[in-house]
Amino acid sequence: MSNTKQGDGLQHLVTLRQREVDSLTSDMAAKEKVRQRVVTTLARIESLCEGSGASGAASPVYSLNCANYKQAVLQMAQRQREDLARHDADIAASRQALQAAALRREVLTQVMARQREAVAREERRSEQKSQDDMGAQLWWRTRT
Repeated sequence: MSNTKQGDGLQHLVTLRQREVDSLTSDMAAKEKVRQRVVTTLARIESLCEGSGASGAASPVYSLNCANYKQAVLQMAQRQREDLARHDADIAASRQALQAAALRREVLTQVMARQREAVAREERRSEQKSQDDMGAQLWWRTRT
């Protein structure tokens, strides 16, 4: 395969890897927004529970109603915590995938840079050889 075709292929791979990194980055940003919403919701649920007051201060029916309310709110808060834990695990997995994709892109970028350096070095060597040949011919012509 010629150097330009190989270079074009590497450039295409780097572009694909960059798209993958961009996609994973936007996915991570969306997951962080969802996480922030869950944290905010959890804080609001906990404030509802704290703001419901003492359940033993009034009539038994009111106390039972207040206790049931607190129990329901506490269960809701627990479900939110569980959702948050699952979401945090998902974010951690996505973060690892993003790091792996960025590493793959960086490796390809470095390979492409080395290949470009090798092509440039070969071009310089070829140009130098051409210059040396022309100089040698000129020297032989001036000698005769």
